[in-house]
Amino acid sequence: MIDIATRVWNHKWKIDPVVRSLIDTDFYKLLMCQSVFRNKPDTRVVFSLYNRSTAVPLADLIDEGELREQLDHIRSLSLSRGESTWLRGNTFYGKRQMFRPDFMEWFEALRLPPYHLEKRDGQYELTFEGTWPEVMLWEVPALAVLMELRGRAVLRRLKRFELHVLYARATTKLWQKIERLQRLDGLRIADFGTRRRHSFLWQDWAVQAMIEGLEGAFTGTSNCLIAMRRDIEAIGTNAHELPMVYAALAGDDAALARAPYDVLADWQEEHDGNLRIILPDTYGTEGFLEHAPDWLSAWTGIRIDSGDPATGAETAIRWWQSRGEDPRRKLVIFSDGLDIDTIEDLHRRFHDRVKVSFGWGTLLTNDFRGLVPGDELAPFSLVCKAASADGRPTVKLSDNPNKAMGPAAEVARYKRVFGVGVQDAQDVVV
Repeated sequence: MIDIATRVWNHKWKIDPVVRSLIDTDFYKLLMCQSVFRNKPDTRVVFSLYNRSTAVPLADLIDEGELREQLDHIRSLSLSRGESTWLRGNTFYGKRQMFRPDFMEWFEALRLPPYHLEKRDGQYELTFEGTWPEVMLWEVPALAVLMELRGRAVLRRLKRFELHVLYARATTKLWQKIERLQRLDGLRIADFGTRRRHSFLWQDWAVQAMIEGLEGAFTGTSNCLIAMRRDIEAIGTNAHELPMVYAALAGDDAALARAPYDVLADWQEEHDGNLRIILPDTYGTEGFLEHAPDWLSAWTGIRIDSGDPATGAETAIRWWQSRGEDPRRKLVIFSDGLDIDTIEDLHRRFHDRVKVSFGWGTLLTNDFRGLVPGDELAPFSLVCKAASADGRPTVKLSDNPNKAMGPAAEVARYKRVFGVGVQDAQDVVV
């Protein structure tokens, strides 16, 4: 087996493309894509790149020609026969044929649509436009390309033995975290780190470490390609993208207020069990739960992805109790900016009150903080989001105002419609 440092060194010889497959993506994107393909296939969307960490000048760090080469390579990809067979025939969340034949026929013929790229003020403006099912599949690979190319730009300054030392230190850092996780009784944790990973090779390496170090406590990975190759569970449900687009399409304030629940009504028609996970924070968790229809309280659980995670879990517990549900039978998935200290604290606080699970993202697959001079490999906050739908701007409020997105006038309107008051701002690290 060739060690990872040697493989990284060989990147200079272009052995490895950043994105190797259309299923080198998060499982939830494919689940959502099938839902969109069924319910809103003709909606026209624009997705845009947003670098929240403006101190990281991507256009100065990443060569435009190299970026275009990687993006063009992604446009050349299509499903292989083995990938199609895995998606068609595998069991996901205990369900056979998760992906319907009509969706699979469309996906097998898919090539991703064109992109638009230009430089502005030290950053890249990268946008994708077309029908929603096609364009949405650009999000994860676009982020993975930019994150990995930024890392390669730093790594190519290092000599061979410097790389060996770097990856030895990063591996030690990862394993020390895993050793701490081994002490948590009843732990359930998955890899959610595709979008802002250090590299594909490092994400795969981190997954192998989790498999060996945590055994049954490691429940799987969001990355479909790694799940297929390592024969582990593909993990994921739904994300903010669905309510953002549904809300943008709403014709008036009343329809806007209904939009987040319309999303989940469509989702419920397709999925049951552990796929019925509520993501309540797109327009504020408190208001979402207060006005939620009774049928949602019967869903399996809630994913907490912004704001103070402990506060979010307490809010969910109170809501279930108010609806006559037993929180001990419900699942709480923590997934926002997790690292070992936070995981330990949340597990100890909640594991005997609810079913606790963790989706560990960037700081699993991209924690190179403090390992090179100037900390140039530290992760940063890069997102690719739906910016408009059928010509109307999208909005995301979140439980953290520092994650809010959209035109100021529309943000104000959404806050009024959804009754969002003063929020506690928190730093956005990743």
